[in-house]
Amino acid sequence: MFLFRKRPEMPSPAEALPGRPTPLSTAETHFVNGNPLKGPYPPGIETIVLGLGCFWGAERRFWQLPEGVFATAVGYVGGYTPNPTYEEVCTGQTGHNEVVLVAFDPALLPLESVLRTFFESHDPTQGLRQGSDVGTQYRSGIYTNGPAQEATARAVCEAYAEALRQRGFPNVTTEIKPLEHFYFAEGYHQQYLAKNPGGYCGLGGTGVSCPVGTGVAA
Repeated sequence: MFLFRKRPEMPSPAEALPGRPTPLSTAETHFVNGNPLKGPYPPGIETIVLGLGCFWGAERRFWQLPEGVFATAVGYVGGYTPNPTYEEVCTGQTGHNEVVLVAFDPALLPLESVLRTFFESHDPTQGLRQGSDVGTQYRSGIYTNGPAQEATARAVCEAYAEALRQRGFPNVTTEIKPLEHFYFAEGYHQQYLAKNPGGYCGLGGTGVSCPVGTGVAA
């Protein structure tokens, strides 16, 4: 989508754009299923935030899962600029990642299965890029809510990293961090590919299956 002329690198807090004190305007409901985008979500629904490249195609991958997903939303996390715009994130000067918030029912869709979809939908070894999309906002990331999610994320990540190593891939670069703040992206980005079916989707995996759920415990 946006290519850097120089090698991308994370800015320092002092270098980051200032942003703004108020949240951006966004959608109220999910364009595909009509559920509340920001919540409140029903009892039992968990959320996790995932970065796997351009968030348009990434979000579609999760709302298309056959069951267990209550809502998805795109936004920005992991950087320094409060309430950034899409254009600001694309400069590489916010430190933020393009991400998908997945609100799911673990009774129908275990976290391990969410993470399997995450890992199989992109290449987590590429650093600050996904394919031809280059920049800090395209890095692989899992942003967790609580120690149980973090433990599961690290276990699934290691299982997939070993599967990739066996196929000759380099080390996984996925960052796994507690979620600090999720900034909802502008309304036109929410469920973008449902509104624009012919729109850009840069999503692409490695072709290596994640072993979680196929006999390897997370």
